Amino acid sequence: MDYAKQCRQISNSFYNMGLEKANIRDLSGAVDCLKKSIHFNKYNIEARNLLGLVYYEIGETAEALVQWVISCNLQPEKNRAIHYLHEIQGRLGRLEAESINIKKYNQGLAYAQSGSDDLAILQLSRVVEQNPRFIKAHMVLALLYMSRKDYTKAGKSLYKVLQIDKNNSKALWYMSIVKSHTGRAEVEKKKLTNAFSHRKMQDDDIIIPSTYRENTGWQTIIHIAVGLVMGVVAVFFLVLPTIQRSLNQAHNQELTAVLEQVNQKNQELADLTEEMEELKDQKGQAESRLQTIDGENQDVLSQYEGLIQVIQAYRADDFTEAVKIYCNLNLDVIQSEGLQPIIAQIRADMEANGYQVLAALGNTAAANHNSTEAMDYYQKSLRLKADNPQVLYDMAALCESSGDSETAKELWGQIIMNYPNTELAQQAKTARGY
Repeated sequence: MDYAKQCRQISNSFYNMGLEKANIRDLSGAVDCLKKSIHFNKYNIEARNLLGLVYYEIGETAEALVQWVISCNLQPEKNRAIHYLHEIQGRLGRLEAESINIKKYNQGLAYAQSGSDDLAILQLSRVVEQNPRFIKAHMVLALLYMSRKDYTKAGKSLYKVLQIDKNNSKALWYMSIVKSHTGRAEVEKKKLTNAFSHRKMQDDDIIIPSTYRENTGWQTIIHIAVGLVMGVVAVFFLVLPTIQRSLNQAHNQELTAVLEQVNQKNQELADLTEEMEELKDQKGQAESRLQTIDGENQDVLSQYEGLIQVIQAYRADDFTEAVKIYCNLNLDVIQSEGLQPIIAQIRADMEANGYQVLAALGNTAAANHNSTEAMDYYQKSLRLKADNPQVLYDMAALCESSGDSETAKELWGQIIMNYPNTELAQQAKTARGY
């Protein structure tokens, strides 16, 4: 058996294991298996698409998008990843909301690392409210609660994590710590012990014989009446005074506690008022930053779409269309490591051959008397390869024919200065009247 076939079989085995774990909501285990699957066979499209779905389920939308974009590049037709990408793009504001949520999560981490636990808890609470499936945010929030010894709230956050990912090892470990501090672990241990044990008869247990009979008739009525009278007397002389003293003492303690709480709440109110003023200032700064972030996120997504269109044009053997799309892209904003080899290959091809296609398109537009379009193609050609005197000469001739003599003379001057020993330099001198 050759190594390629062995790798495919191993990849398929890990995919099946990941699928089983995902079905029982062991999502962290599924991620590990699916990563191993695509490690052995990066063309395993089903494993890569399922990995994206698991990432999306645990709230990591950015990682899901990376997997689906790579999947579309490897198999551009009949691929479920295309449907997933269209679904996300079709929801207005979804990507912007996810990006904002990630920024909030990172800010919450920064607050936690700097010791501002209150601000970190406030920020992360907003994150999980916006995206209840964001496991990482729930875990950090639980750790912050545990550091403040608020184990009840920590347990609620960990419970939400385990609802999403049942076998998350870190969440299970943290939950065991929470249970040990809240007494829940001891209660569960007792319940388990009682569920699998039988009660033994004690020495003072009474076995009622079958011949035993209860007293009946007037004797029973007299016993009941005497018991009621004795009970009333005992309540009046013994129980009521004790209850009265207990009530008075409890009332005094309650009043003292209420006064302490009022003082504490007044101090907390003053602190919150000051904190609210600070948060108002931070809100204004955050809103101004969000306006900038919205535009940046939309631009990054459009560059991903453009890259896919370039690859599709290559597959269709339409190099001219690929050049037209590429010259309008800014691929530097794409940071995915998996796409960098593809981007480098496309960029090298464009720098070697794309500028000639753009120059030819400019000549065609100039011949059709469309000077604006021709000038645009010439400028794009120079951006791919600046060392091209022929394009400079064509641009000068176009400017001269359009009545822009100053620009034409400037371009001819560049040719004369930078390429003095060429035939184009002599033609430029003649055009300038030397």
